[in-house]
Amino acid sequence: MPAPALNKNNSAVKRIMQEARELANDPSTDYHAAPLEDDIFEWHCTIRGPSGTEFEGGIYHFRILLPAEYPFRPPSIMMLTPNGRFELNTKICISFTNYHEELWQPAWGVRTAIIGLQGFFPLKGQQAVGVGSIESHTNERKRLAALSREWTCPVCKTSNHEILPDPTTSNPSQSINSPAPPPPATAISTPEPTSESATPQREVSGDASLSQRPTESSGVSDTTISQNTAQNSVNTRPSESQNPPQVIETRSPAVISNPPVEFPQSGGARRSPQKPPVLLDTAIMILLVLVFAIICRRVV
Repeated sequence: MPAPALNKNNSAVKRIMQEARELANDPSTDYHAAPLEDDIFEWHCTIRGPSGTEFEGGIYHFRILLPAEYPFRPPSIMMLTPNGRFELNTKICISFTNYHEELWQPAWGVRTAIIGLQGFFPLKGQQAVGVGSIESHTNERKRLAALSREWTCPVCKTSNHEILPDPTTSNPSQSINSPAPPPPATAISTPEPTSESATPQREVSGDASLSQRPTESSGVSDTTISQNTAQNSVNTRPSESQNPPQVIETRSPAVISNPPVEFPQSGGARRSPQKPPVLLDTAIMILLVLVFAIICRRVV
């Protein structure tokens, strides 16, 4: 039978088609739902029994009937698979069904009804009492859960296990027996011998200020100075300290214990330290003589 024409401008039709696309694009391993081809207001759904309960391992098929005023009025739910918790082909009284329209919210949908029904399965005692609810022994519910997997819907013509197959899990034995992948080439490469070459250079550079000695140029007078004076002069002469390779090859820390060496003064030219005071004294004496002569001449 061909599907009847739908009024796509109807708000209920728009909402139902939107929810059908969302459920098809975002499937779940715990439930499956889709509208009938000839009537989009009737949905056939399949859910998995809650884990940790007597319904674990069971797969249950049920119907969801949507009213023409959907989503402003709640749906109706009827269980089809024998389960020991709800009556078959009877509208179930749950807070989000047509028995409690005052509690329904238009923001809810088919997915809300499916998840809510799954949560009502393990309820016991007074909370489980309601229209469409039944009480069964735990062993009976476990037996029905095992039989529900092969139950086939007369409308869908497909068993529950085929509609909602078990989720695939990885086999632990394969990961144990499978050989481990070879280590990458970088893991077995030999390290570069950088520690032996870097350590002596750090030791020499640490004593560079003590072991560096400038080369004496020809034509400069020999002036004997102490070791401390030589060290201060070396630190203040950047042109002589910019050649560390020559110091590393020709000098060693043992030179520190040698007697004071001769080192030129920081000017590069010979200059007597006593000449500036003599010239200054001579000039002062001449000035004093001239001043004295002028005073005497005026007095006479």
